[in-house]
Amino acid sequence: MEVTLAKTAGFCFGVKRAVDQVYEQASQEGQSVYTYGPIIHNDQVVHDLEQRGVQVLHGLEDLEQIQEGTVIIRSHGVGREVQEKIKSKGLRVVDATCPFVKKIHRIVEEHSKDGVYIIIVGNDNHPEVEGIKGWCRGPVSVVEEPSDLEKIPDLTGRKVCVVSQTTFNYNKFKDLVEKFSKKRYDSSVLNTICNATEERQTEARQIAGRVDAMIVIGGKHSSNTQKLYEICKKECKNTYFIETLVDLDSKPFQSFRHVGITAGASTPNKIIEEVQKRCQN
Repeated sequence: MEVTLAKTAGFCFGVKRAVDQVYEQASQEGQSVYTYGPIIHNDQVVHDLEQRGVQVLHGLEDLEQIQEGTVIIRSHGVGREVQEKIKSKGLRVVDATCPFVKKIHRIVEEHSKDGVYIIIVGNDNHPEVEGIKGWCRGPVSVVEEPSDLEKIPDLTGRKVCVVSQTTFNYNKFKDLVEKFSKKRYDSSVLNTICNATEERQTEARQIAGRVDAMIVIGGKHSSNTQKLYEICKKECKNTYFIETLVDLDSKPFQSFRHVGITAGASTPNKIIEEVQKRCQN
């Protein structure tokens, strides 16, 4: 069987940076270490960090319970309220927010202070989007589907700024922006999908279009992995979404000559290599 592994599979810059920071803090003795939310959307990494004493804070209520230690802000970022709360408690802060996400925080804060209406293209329930909303100083709408455009109030006479969740489907973003532009508002559109996401999605689409089966590896809560699965499924009907090697049923692959593999930005290389070896054997 021929196996093609995507060159862009696995940890992106922002995720690797965040994970490295947590492991560095966990290696220092004499301090309690917490992450505000899972550092990344990968259960295996989070579990390994827990074994090293790193505790996950699931919200402001958990934050209220701690009196000392180091709190690491996850790669998805948090809103201004959470960041200020951590500092007000006198806790040490390590900000592992992805620089690309941090850039969006600055954009929406600066624009909204000037009275600009913010529209975020993304999943309203995703922690990255929740964090971005938390830096807006005025009204904001989140758009994920064309139907969401109809829920936006009439913005005639107002300036509008459109940004995107960094891991959003690029083609879907373009389609939504095209539909929104028909309203002819005074708007500026900033494509804040990170380059790594665009490259990963493009490569996954190309590989899926020329293989018999496609394997997408990543956490079930990972937005960018879910987007990869959707993209690959459109190109290859035999697309499988797995978290680890344990989830891989090798029986269906016995009839495939060519298999492609890609992985989300939160997937460790070890898991990717295990799946690749299994397919090759």
